[in-house]
Amino acid sequence: MAQIELGRYLFERLKQVKVTTVFGLPGDFNLVLLDKLYEVEGMRWSGDTNELNAAYAADGYARVKGMAAMITTFGVGELSALNGIAGSYSEHVGVMHIVGCPSTLLQAKGLLLHHTLADGDFDVFHRMSANISCTTSMITDIATAPAEIDRCIRETYVQQRPTYLGFPSDYFEKTVPASLLETPIDLSLKPNNKESEDEVIEEILKMVKVAKNPIIIADACSSRHQVKAETKKLVDVTNFPAFATPLGKAVIDETHPRFGGIYVGSLSRPAVKEAVESADLILSVGALLSDYNTASFTYGYQTKNIVEFHSDHMKIRNATFPGVQMKFVLQRLLSVIGEAAKGYKVVPAPAKRAANAAVPDSTPLKQEWLWNEVANFFQEGDVIITETGTSSFGINSTQFPANTIGISQVLWGSIGYAGGAVAGAAFAAEEIDPAKRVILFIGDGSLQLTVQEISTIVRWGLKPYLFVLNNDGYTIERLIHGPKAQYNEIQNWDNLALLPLFGAKDYETARVATTGEFKKLIADKAFNIPSKIRMVEIMLPVMDGPDALIAQGKLSEVMNAEM
Repeated sequence: MAQIELGRYLFERLKQVKVTTVFGLPGDFNLVLLDKLYEVEGMRWSGDTNELNAAYAADGYARVKGMAAMITTFGVGELSALNGIAGSYSEHVGVMHIVGCPSTLLQAKGLLLHHTLADGDFDVFHRMSANISCTTSMITDIATAPAEIDRCIRETYVQQRPTYLGFPSDYFEKTVPASLLETPIDLSLKPNNKESEDEVIEEILKMVKVAKNPIIIADACSSRHQVKAETKKLVDVTNFPAFATPLGKAVIDETHPRFGGIYVGSLSRPAVKEAVESADLILSVGALLSDYNTASFTYGYQTKNIVEFHSDHMKIRNATFPGVQMKFVLQRLLSVIGEAAKGYKVVPAPAKRAANAAVPDSTPLKQEWLWNEVANFFQEGDVIITETGTSSFGINSTQFPANTIGISQVLWGSIGYAGGAVAGAAFAAEEIDPAKRVILFIGDGSLQLTVQEISTIVRWGLKPYLFVLNNDGYTIERLIHGPKAQYNEIQNWDNLALLPLFGAKDYETARVATTGEFKKLIADKAFNIPSKIRMVEIMLPVMDGPDALIAQGKLSEVMNAEM
């Protein structure tokens, strides 16, 4: 065909970059656009339960596949999604937010339309989103519209931040040359300035040659900006001890003999804390040094010899190199750093955490035991999602198998996020490999914020494991402030009735309260096969939390009280 409608052009382009599930909800300003999705073979409309859940789901999908797209309707729909979009912006996750808008004719007339602020300003919501988007576009010219769609897709992927595309309803069926689809969208990075890159490489090699006790730390942006492979090779080539942060968990293969553990400032295991803080050279890849990622900024580096690798700049000691992208630096470095590091005398990485001591099977479950034991359930290739709270802190003490994808919103920390993200991650995992397991850990309080997304999971026959940690309320908040305050209480639900409530037919539920019950469950061979959706309710004491969370709660209360 010589011409193609612009709405279909959008979905053809998304399919070309392997975004084949689109999240969101229908609304009268996007309905005709959604018709075009069904014209593209292999595209799927998730049909989420609300826009916030859709944004969380898109975030989860993007963390597994590299980017995501969601569609909302003007005003009421797009604003409902913005908390989720802000989280994606904060944590460097590429989500393209497409908004169906009133026609340009209606906007020009300044009519008092529904879903507006009754002031004739049709750009106000676009301006709101601009603050949490790396770029925005409002389609106003059919001649440039395809290029704008392509630009937004490229920027979403390359910058790993949300973009905003306003799509007026009178443009959905306007046509553009179909031949435009024959030229793929360029998703490659622009090369670094050679002189600046040369200087960076030279300085790093000088530091490596004289270092006696160097280490590598990987953080979130190693994963988001696609340098996991380069980071792994850096560990292999240098043999330096390697660590990760809570946001960077699973970036480094935790079965690697040089992996030393999770570094989180003062909350680190003593051996990890000593190994990191006594280093004389730190190669920091993709750092996002937020409060919960650093135990309230208690990093205790004793050296100023720090090399920071970032997606859009490098920093060596106090010198910053704007525009020098870490991917190219790492790729060049891998071919020369082995020679520079040949004088390094290997020191042992901190020992792995010991297995749980034997206890009677009747022992009530507690967090510290649980997070150590659950490692025996995990398999290579799992997608493991942990909710803000006891789960996101507890998981740091769990060893992951190789090729695990870890998802936890440590920086933005929106309670309920994981309940939506699990749907998106499950869609993505199914597209990669139907046998890939997706495992959620979420608190009973957090679940109540986004529980409707279980309906979407059931609707599409997805098969994640949903572990609900029932500690009778908001334990993370209780550990920060108000341990007996009424505002940290919730109405208890019959959680195991949720799957049939949302229409699940082939499902499994279980409730475990003792160590013996938990070990028996995860040892069951049939349970380990992702053949159906499963919900497991884990009964825990109200004020029980991982040791790191208890300590972080005290730090947070002190910080929140600072004047």
